[in-house]
Amino acid sequence: MPSRSAHPHALPRTAAVVAAALAAGLLSAGSADAAPVRIHDIQGTTRLSPLDGQQVSEVEGIVTGVRAYGARGFWIQDAQPDTDPATSEGVFVFTGSAPTVKTGDAVRVSGTVTEYVPGGANSGNQSLTQITKPTVTVVSAGNELPAAVTIEGRKVPAAYAPEGDPAEGNSINRLPLHPRSYALDYYESLEGMNVAIGTSRVVGATDPYNELWVTVKPWENPTHRGGARYGSYTSQNTGRLQIQQLTPISESPFPKADVGDRLTGRTEGPLDFNQFGGYTLTARTLGTVEDRDLPRERTRRQDRDDLAVATYNVENLDPKDPQAKFDALAQAVVENLASPDILALEEIQDDNGATNDGTVAAGETLRKFTEAIKAAGGPAYEWRSIDPENNKDGGEPGGNIRQAFLFNPARVSFTDRPGGDATTATAVVRHKGRAALTLSPGRIDPANPAWENSRKPLAGEFSFRGRPVIVIANHFGSKGGDESLTSHHQPPVRSSEAKRIEQARAVNGFVKDVLKVQRGADVLVVGDINDFEFSATTKALTDGGALEAAITSLPRAERYSYVYQGNSQVLDQILTSPSIDDYSYDSVHINAEFAEQNSDHDPQVLRFEP
Repeated sequence: MPSRSAHPHALPRTAAVVAAALAAGLLSAGSADAAPVRIHDIQGTTRLSPLDGQQVSEVEGIVTGVRAYGARGFWIQDAQPDTDPATSEGVFVFTGSAPTVKTGDAVRVSGTVTEYVPGGANSGNQSLTQITKPTVTVVSAGNELPAAVTIEGRKVPAAYAPEGDPAEGNSINRLPLHPRSYALDYYESLEGMNVAIGTSRVVGATDPYNELWVTVKPWENPTHRGGARYGSYTSQNTGRLQIQQLTPISESPFPKADVGDRLTGRTEGPLDFNQFGGYTLTARTLGTVEDRDLPRERTRRQDRDDLAVATYNVENLDPKDPQAKFDALAQAVVENLASPDILALEEIQDDNGATNDGTVAAGETLRKFTEAIKAAGGPAYEWRSIDPENNKDGGEPGGNIRQAFLFNPARVSFTDRPGGDATTATAVVRHKGRAALTLSPGRIDPANPAWENSRKPLAGEFSFRGRPVIVIANHFGSKGGDESLTSHHQPPVRSSEAKRIEQARAVNGFVKDVLKVQRGADVLVVGDINDFEFSATTKALTDGGALEAAITSLPRAERYSYVYQGNSQVLDQILTSPSIDDYSYDSVHINAEFAEQNSDHDPQVLRFEP
């Protein structure tokens, strides 16, 4: 337990501290006494402490923040900083149990310097320098805190990170910090220190974990609705910063904020580094959210001669979900999507959700959803889908997520060609001079290793005003396993991309088969592609001109369907065959930018005249 003392006192340096100081170059072998180890000595001028694994004694600092939940501990900061901008003057002291120190205490801490990697070494995350197994002496209380470093847009470099050192496996861990050159180096140079921001725009809505994202660079890749668009692998948006609070939620509820709102006033506290977002301002003092009343978008209704095709990831929908979720999703289909003629759904779960008992049918899920749409004033949609093999398509174990087609029979008909099941592949043949599917609905190449433990594409043939249209509904493999933008590998490793590229090649090859049979066939590839419009996955989908990513027809500031860590980005797409060269496209922003959402994805709608 930390001890409290009314008067400062000096203790003799231990042999271990002397050895550590010698190893770190803090004193020479002929020194009679060890120089005091200060926080900037622990932090050093790279991401890794020169004292990692060493014991330190009587490290002095002022407590700038106490966290009594989660990773329990407190931050201390040296009131006598050095002049090197690369060395942080703050450090986290991990206690494991609720700390007994208070903000403003002057303390001396003895313990072990460690580099803790949130998420584990295999995550690729940078590490957090901390002192563990501490013994704490409180010297005095009620001290003035070290002045906060104000993080302003003009101070944060435009370049995100240096290239990793090839000799270190592309890691930046051992590279000297250049806080005036790279944003990640700038934030690392402030790790553990008392920092502050002024009024800032929210670019990532409050999430279920009580955190939000702001930008200190309002000019940086803004979307037309207040977000920060992620438009390339080198446009990481350096002004983004995650905001949490030190006060437990039970004592002070975290504010609800949507993208485009403003966090006004001063937000101040220690700069942490965590697994889910990297550099995070853990606020002792939290600004006030100014609601800018962001509207949920509504697309226009299709003209009489236009076919409206939409895609919507409904986030693990199953009959056990509250009726309110079904009703809200249904209302969005009717009011925000204007009741599209064809609606491809992703993440439809089986009839008992994540109960892992072998159930694979989803008729009850789809019945409940279509009835909710009708009750909301929409059409009496019919549906087509194929049940997967149990636990073979990824997602929650027992959930058996799959894609499904809804269609309005008053506007469009489905061409049924029976025989499709979980393992039988549909093919393309010529029928009456046009390309036709042998199985409709049918799965594309389900035995291909690219679809192992992943959703297989669902192909269906429709007819609109006598004109056939082939729609392929997709839900490509997730980005799970990819390293974060703040990884110590730069550029970060995108390990999940390889599988999506293979999936894209399979779909692209199928579309090319269709176009070989009928050059002018109308084909739409839709769904949760789980990748960006500039990604290698999209390049593989569009290879050879077989498809065009329709979202690229939008102005750049409107190209997004998902918000992740304050970056507005594309995951959901509709791609068109060459014959569909005159269309209107809409990414309908109703979820991703909001704290209250019915799905984490925004639906996409394309209208064209077949």
